[in-house]
Amino acid sequence: MTKPIVNFLDPISIPEENLKYSIVCSKYQNTWVFVRHRMRETWEMPAGHIEANETALQAARRELYEETGAKEFSLKLIADYSCDWKGEINYGRIFFANITYLAELPKSEIAEIRFFKNLPENLTYPDIQNLVFEEVNQILINNSNHYANCI
Repeated sequence: MTKPIVNFLDPISIPEENLKYSIVCSKYQNTWVFVRHRMRETWEMPAGHIEANETALQAARRELYEETGAKEFSLKLIADYSCDWKGEINYGRIFFANITYLAELPKSEIAEIRFFKNLPENLTYPDIQNLVFEEVNQILINNSNHYANCI
């Protein structure tokens, strides 16, 4: 089985028009937030496609609300990334959200949200999400000040 090759890049190094995804690694009350899609039994980070005429930041805000019910949160830009899977390269932007208020989960493709102390074992995209989780954790641990708050 072919594993994707993920490369982390400096924030805003990929032109906005080349980005396809926004990923939002999130915490609520000092626990990690993961969601379960209605059609799967696995866990994933809030994320999704960037829609036409939408920026990566706008997509991150929208996906975070749609997939978790987050109403109040701060967002921090973490990195851009490339993912080469089976010869197709896609680009995205990674954010970190500190959620302070969760409303009811909107009706969407998400069946439930759950809070974890660490990365859950049963991931939807284990060859990507574990790397994203590690990258976000490392940046948060290093408390890099050059990553700007977005809101």
